[in-house]
Amino acid sequence: MKLIISASRRTDIPGFYSDWFMNRLQEGYVLVKNPRNPNRTSRINLNPEVIDCLVFWTKNPKPMLKKLDIIEKMGYPFYFQYTLTPYDTKVEKGLPPKAELMETFKRLSDQIGPERIVWRYDPVIINTEFSVEYHLDAFGKMADELGKYTHRCIFSYIDLYPKVQKRVKGIVEDEVNELNMNRIAEGFSTIASEYQLSLSTCSETIDLSSFGISHAACIDQSMVEEIIGCPIRAKKDPNQRMACGCVESVDIGSYDSCSYGCMYCYATTSQDTVLKNMRQHNKKSPILIGEPNPDHLVTDRTAKSQKITQLTLF
Repeated sequence: MKLIISASRRTDIPGFYSDWFMNRLQEGYVLVKNPRNPNRTSRINLNPEVIDCLVFWTKNPKPMLKKLDIIEKMGYPFYFQYTLTPYDTKVEKGLPPKAELMETFKRLSDQIGPERIVWRYDPVIINTEFSVEYHLDAFGKMADELGKYTHRCIFSYIDLYPKVQKRVKGIVEDEVNELNMNRIAEGFSTIASEYQLSLSTCSETIDLSSFGISHAACIDQSMVEEIIGCPIRAKKDPNQRMACGCVESVDIGSYDSCSYGCMYCYATTSQDTVLKNMRQHNKKSPILIGEPNPDHLVTDRTAKSQKITQLTLF
């Protein structure tokens, strides 16, 4: 099993659950419900000797900033995927002000280094308010502030999954067409090159290589190897979309447990469900939401580090 921990595509652990996460590291394991079969639970070993890297996904890492030195001293390598967009509270209802989030981005970068923070401009929404010109202007202004605090930017275009489509009705009616995809890509590429930002797309099938834009791997083998200073064995994550370039990881989050209320979010079904789940959270529980059910099947996921620590002779 690949021992990169994703924390988490399903929720914002740094933003809401950093105390719980620290308790899990200190106790050396975490329980994770199978999202497709909630009667099955996995027990994940969090010993730093078998964890190659932690990958944090967040829109507000501020609650975790003071804990990062402790995580470092415990022996865990890590990096951050930090989503920061220009949208207002009609689209992202529960986030702190964008100026505060920009400052948090800079503080995080100053603390861990720009090589360990990826800026996600994700997703790109096109409507009468958020036009191509709006995005080019916003991306340029944000890159001017963040350009020296990161080396990488990943963006994607909104996917209107059925539950997302219902939620964004009246705000977003259509996915981004190919013409506008190319206009965004060309403009973003020009701006990114000015700030020496590597630019990639997340889970997009469209080929934008003519603009110098690659297909991203958010759980990125090369980035992990750079951070830990040695190669790892890795293969594509079969649980992600075909266009996703991520290598295998173990996600320790839970769906319906983030209360930011972003209209485009695929990881929540309703705000009522989210609030109900968050009320069940106990920072001392081994599982993110609620308590372990003694009747559920718990499977230990056997693991070992995937680091290649010596040369192999062929």
